[in-house]
Parts: sequence; C-alpha cells; structure tokens
Amino acid sequence: MIQVNDDITIEDWEVTEQFTRSSGPGGQNVNKVSTAVELRFEAARSPNLSGPVKARLKRLAGRKWTSEGALILRVEDTRSQARNREIARERLAELILQATHTPKRRIATRPTLGSKRRRLDAKTRRSGVKATRGKVTGEE
Repeated sequence: MIQVNDDITIEDWEVTEQFTRSSGPGGQNVNKVSTAVELRFEAARSPNLSGPVKARLKRLAGRKWTSEGALILRVEDTRSQARNREIARERLAELILQATHTPKRRIATRPTLGSKRRRLDAKTRRSGVKATRGKVTGEE
C-alpha cells in the first residue's frame, strides 16, 4: 500500500511490479541480476482517484500513460532492486500528489497603455528599417 496523502492511498492490487535487467555499466553483475523495476499502476481503474485527478495525471504522465489507462514507470537508477523499487513507488506518489493540485485559473488582463505604445513604436522603427532597404541605384 502506498500512502500519497491523507485522502489518497494506492492499494497493492492496483500496482504490479516487473523486474528486468538494467542497462548501462555494471560489469558481469549487470548480465546476471534483474535490478531494474517497471512499475505499472492501473490509474484509469483506480477507485481512489477522482476524475479530474486522473485527467491531470494523464497530462502529467505524457508518454508513460498507456492506451489502456495504465501508468508505467521504469527505474534503473541504482544497482539494488529494493532501492529501485522504493524510488519507483516514491515517484508514483509524487506524480499523483502533483495531479491533486488544481492549477490556478488565469485571469485575462488588458495590455497597459505603455505596452501598446512600445509595441507601436517598435513596429514603426522596424518598418523604417525595411523602407530604407531596396535596390541600390548606380550613383558612382
């Protein structure tokens, strides 16, 4: 069981872990020991997450979100299987915690008079630069 915050806990049946061989350096040990963990969280079927939280989690997860609605995290940071497993669970909890925060709505504001003037001045200056360009007449 993973405790995300006071309200959200992820049950063991929602998470499956698969261990594979890790890539990268490690000598002969890397060919023998399956230390990398692939954590799969069935987010779409989770009863502990509300609809808006699932939608935000899907947007945050990006390519880690599968078409079946599962979130897949692969961790191969350390050479210890237990530590990789802890890291994967921590990352899942952090991601869900990020998804629980509702983003602040942006309030549209009008541009200030000074910003309008600066924009128009820049346009005038640029058009002047372009107007001076052109074909060179043979005055030599």
